[in-house]
Amino acid sequence: MAVRPCAILNPAAGHAGDVAVLRRHLEDRAFEVRLTLGDDDATALAHERALAGAPLIVAGGGDGTVSAVARGLIGVRKPVRLAILPLGTGNDLARSLSVPLDVPGALAAIEADRERVIDVIAVEPDDGPRTFAINMAAGGFSGQVDEVLSAELKARWGPLAYVWSAAKVLPDLTGYETTLAFDDGVAARVAALNVIVANARTCGGGWCVAPCADLEDGLLDVFIVRWARALDLARVALHLARGHYTEDEEVLHRRARAVRVETRPPMWFNVDGELVSKAAVTFRVVPRALRVIVGPGY
Repeated sequence: MAVRPCAILNPAAGHAGDVAVLRRHLEDRAFEVRLTLGDDDATALAHERALAGAPLIVAGGGDGTVSAVARGLIGVRKPVRLAILPLGTGNDLARSLSVPLDVPGALAAIEADRERVIDVIAVEPDDGPRTFAINMAAGGFSGQVDEVLSAELKARWGPLAYVWSAAKVLPDLTGYETTLAFDDGVAARVAALNVIVANARTCGGGWCVAPCADLEDGLLDVFIVRWARALDLARVALHLARGHYTEDEEVLHRRARAVRVETRPPMWFNVDGELVSKAAVTFRVVPRALRVIVGPGY
C-alpha cells in the first residue's frame, strides 16, 4: 500500500486560521495530517514519515516550522520532497521559492508539482551539535533583535514585530571585533555590526538582505555590515529600505563554500530565525541537499 503524502501543521503559526478546516481540506486531498507545537517534534515527524516512504512532506507554518521540517528530510536516502504552506509572519523561504503566500495559491503550487533541488547550510557551533539553515543565519544586530522578538510579539504584530524589535535594541547596538576565515583561507578581521550567511534572499518578512543569493549555486553569500558612525549606519538602513544596501561602502560581500566566524564579545547567531549559539561557528554549504516544490515564478 502506497504511503500518503504528509502535511505537518503548526496550529500556533501566526496565520494558521481555522486549523480544523485546513486539516479537512488536506485530508480530502489524500494527505495524512499531523499537528505539531514544537520544532523538535516537527523534525522528528518529518524524518519518520520520510523514512516510511512519504513522497511529499508539506510544512504548514512559519519559517521556524519550515526549517524544522526540512532538517528532518536532509540526509534521508529516499526521494522525498518538501512543500511549503506559508502560515507564519515572515514566510521568507516561501518568498525565495516564489511560493504564493496565500493558502489557495500555495496549494495550487503544490498541485503543480514543480520541483528543484536546493542547497542548505550546515551550521557547526563550537559549543553544540551541528544543525542546518535552509534560509539564512544572522548574527550581531540580527541576534540582538531575535533576543527580544517573542512569539507573542509576532502573533500580535505580524511583520511589524521585526521593526519594533529592531527599534528596541537600537540604543544598545554592539560592535564586534570579528574574524572571518573563508574556505579555510587566511583570516580577515573587521569591526562588524552584523554578519549574514545567506542561502536565500530575504529575512524578517521580506527584507531583501541577500539580493544576489542563489539557492542552487553551491555557494554561501556572506554580508558584513561594518561598525560605523550612527549617521553612516542610518544611511545603510535607508539603503536597505530602498532595496540596494549591498552597494553601500559599509557593507562587505563575499561568496564562499565555507566561512568560520569568531567574535569579541560573543555574537549571538540565529538560524532561520531561531537563536542557536554565541560561540565561534563554522558555516558550510551542502549542495543539492533538499528537493523542494517551487512556485510559478521561480
